Amino acid sequence: MKINILNKSENELRIEIVGEGHTFCNVLQDALLKDKHIDFVGYRIPHPLISNPIFYIRTKESKTPEDALMEAVKMVNREARKIREAFEEALKET
Repeated sequence: MKINILNKSENELRIEIVGEGHTFCNVLQDALLKDKHIDFVGYRIPHPLISNPIFYIRTKESKTPEDALMEAVKMVNREARKIREAFEEALKET
């Protein structure tokens, strides 16, 4: 995965996530929306066959969008780990 920073300011961040689609972006967006410091988050895919998602994050004054994104990624990682552990446990039971 490659991320290109398209625009960055104190409370706004616009990035391109190369090689991803709606599945990953929806998970990341959902994690970001759980943060009370998020003012707005969204993404768009200009063309589903030839474009990469453009992700936009705007935070409130007390948190940078970079910090919010890092926390959201950690949250997604924790949830993925829980799913993996539950699946491994289910496999042991069969």
